[in-house]
Amino acid sequence: MTSIITGDIIHSKKVRPQVWLDKLKPELYKTGSNPETWEIYRGDSFQLEITDPSLALETAIKIKAAIKSIKQIDVRIAIGIGDKTYHASSITESNGSAFVNSGEIFESLVKEKQNLAIATSSKELNNEMNLLFRFALIVMNRWTINSAEMVYLALSHRGYSQKELGEILGIKQNAVSTRLKRAYYDEISALLIRFENKIKEIVE
Repeated sequence: MTSIITGDIIHSKKVRPQVWLDKLKPELYKTGSNPETWEIYRGDSFQLEITDPSLALETAIKIKAAIKSIKQIDVRIAIGIGDKTYHASSITESNGSAFVNSGEIFESLVKEKQNLAIATSSKELNNEMNLLFRFALIVMNRWTINSAEMVYLALSHRGYSQKELGEILGIKQNAVSTRLKRAYYDEISALLIRFENKIKEIVE
């Protein structure tokens, strides 16, 4: 099994493309090579493969935090989990149920004006995770630039103390603590753990 993320930048025309590309591309490169593992297409749309499905949500939230650190724009992300039956040289030409699930749930996001959802072969898992995502989005869609930057940094440096995170940003530990609380980082972390455990159940 694998996972496919399909996404696009919301209100991308409000900023220069290079501004959000500089935030998005580093995350895409972490997943593998272009265009086999990831690709940006139709200007502001992108697709990538996360071979460990349990890490798909963390990748999605890191991308959201990176994009939300830019004023005026956001990102829409669909996670599809399933198999990969056709491996092409370009990710957008590969196929399998993971791709179908990602594409179908992405289309529903556009219609429902929702920013994050998942589709797997398990209806029960889909219902649970998508309900939790909707609650999480109440917070994530309202992240300030500082909150988004803080979440991105914390997820990128798991295991760092608040003091160490503060040193990277040049702020004090109590400021780090305040930003993490305002971003509901502990709750986001709990969601990630729940997601990882549930996905491992269906993968194993």
